[in-house]
Amino acid sequence: MAKILTHPAAAAALLAALAVSAPATASAAPASASSAATSCYGGAVTVSYGDAVEFGPYTTTSRCADINLRMVGGDAEFVWACVKFTRVGECNYWTKVGRSWKTIATDVKDGSKFTVPLGVDLEGSSARVQIAF
Repeated sequence: MAKILTHPAAAAALLAALAVSAPATASAAPASASSAATSCYGGAVTVSYGDAVEFGPYTTTSRCADINLRMVGGDAEFVWACVKFTRVGECNYWTKVGRSWKTIATDVKDGSKFTVPLGVDLEGSSARVQIAF
């Protein structure tokens, strides 16, 4: 015959003993892809020349140490790009950029505000570019 515990302290002691002796079952939720850190290029913005000729303003982050650009579409063979920092108001220098990532400003301080003026190789050409910062 089973014995029923009617004393609260005895019941609490029995429950504590069972909790200690029961195997622990813990499972960690797997990290989702969206919670993974975004890489420098993974955080790039995509813009089209023709919609505008100067893009931004943008603000640099710790995701990238440089400002990078590449063409991803359009009929232009290349674009000319520069970085115009808000505090200076003028282009740093013009860089010829094709379909591979190219650095258009190096060692940029986090929190710097900037725009990216573009030019295409031939008047009337189109270009779709990505800017990573």
